Amino acid sequence: MKIEFKGAARTVTGSKHLITTRNGKKILLDCGLFQGEDAKRKNYNKDLGFEASEIDYCILSHAHIDHSGAIPYLVKKGFKGKVYCTFATLDLCEIMLIDSAHIQESDVKYINRTRIQKELAPIDPLYTIEEAQIALQQFVGKKYDDWFEIDEEIEICFTVVGHILGAAAVNLKIKEEGQIHRLCYTGDIGRKKHHIIKSPKPFPPADYIICESTYGNRLHESTLETINKLLNVVYYTCVEKKGKLIIPAFSLGRTQEIIYALDQLESAGKLPKIPVYVDSPLSTNATQILINHPEAYNEDIREYMKKDPNPFGFNGLLYIRDVEASKAINNSDEPCIIISASGMMEAGRVVHHLRNNLGNKKNTVLIVGYCAPFTLGNRLLQGTKQVKIYGEEIDVHADIEVITEYSAHGDYEEMIDFLSCQHPATIKEMFLVHGTYEVQQEFREKLMEKGYRNIRIPDENSEYLID
Repeated sequence: MKIEFKGAARTVTGSKHLITTRNGKKILLDCGLFQGEDAKRKNYNKDLGFEASEIDYCILSHAHIDHSGAIPYLVKKGFKGKVYCTFATLDLCEIMLIDSAHIQESDVKYINRTRIQKELAPIDPLYTIEEAQIALQQFVGKKYDDWFEIDEEIEICFTVVGHILGAAAVNLKIKEEGQIHRLCYTGDIGRKKHHIIKSPKPFPPADYIICESTYGNRLHESTLETINKLLNVVYYTCVEKKGKLIIPAFSLGRTQEIIYALDQLESAGKLPKIPVYVDSPLSTNATQILINHPEAYNEDIREYMKKDPNPFGFNGLLYIRDVEASKAINNSDEPCIIISASGMMEAGRVVHHLRNNLGNKKNTVLIVGYCAPFTLGNRLLQGTKQVKIYGEEIDVHADIEVITEYSAHGDYEEMIDFLSCQHPATIKEMFLVHGTYEVQQEFREKLMEKGYRNIRIPDENSEYLID
């Protein structure tokens, strides 16, 4: 058996891990988009790194675009097999991939206007809305904790990993010449104490583990400290400065956590009487899907719902779908909170809010999650004083605040705790993915202190043989 790492190798986007069995079966774990300006500029997403038509199965850990976003392109290029995922991931992909296709089409329209002016040939989007809809027909939803066969050689079981609704660790049993290889791909490991969904659960015994490492050198603060930080930023911006608080947040997961935190503050009488806008149709749809899956909630939110049946709605909270209503927020000077996608600030309505509000020192941008290198979010995080948005140079006068504790990724202690269900001596090899190389090196050291050995940090296109 051979494992090849085609994405999220020493970086945090573009997850693609390809298993080839001795009999030639090809199993693709995730098929995500590389994100950030550098990826767009170098057209990373145009080259999958393999022939799509040769892939037999795709197994998806969760719905985030850096894990799922290239699946329509995979199908467009000739993949005819099934995409296996949990039922909630399937529900989310039905909105996430259509939205991604809309962004692809919109970006190309903008690019082609410039190309036509330069007398260059127009380009096509990576995939269209219609092509995303075709790809969704190949998805198959499955339950957690149930082993199922996809052929006579391969069994799969999804187990709860936290992170976001529907996220799963992918557990595989692959039979080769009378031998069974047991492999776990963790996907993205969630928080031990998530704000909304259930915590990660132990996974079946594995000989080989492909493990994420995003926060392999970081510890998160407690939930109480986090919500107090949020309240302080709200007061400083909206009450003291009388400005706008812009919170770029992933439509799926982070947005709902912020809404729930604000709901708790409002219920406690601590939230100022200001409008709170969720300005993202995708976020609105994702919130409804989360509401439709109460079986995923943890005990804390279930207890909270006994006194507040709707933890994602409160007085002053408005979900915005209409474009004109979105524009009206920018035309108003009233203090408010704007939660808008995308979290890394690379696309979506949040980019318009940033263009209109970064230049005003009364305003604050609150970064609540990971921003990959070369993204607009990362540049603001690094303290740049000028950014280019839609070709316009914008001076940054707004305050930039950071609360990374809302991240859906576990810190290094939480990831090590997740792995603790496996005895280090029984793991033949571990591969660290989905992290920057410097962080992965630190995480490897922490794992070795716990007794784990044979820990690899694959780079892009590297391959490993498993006997």
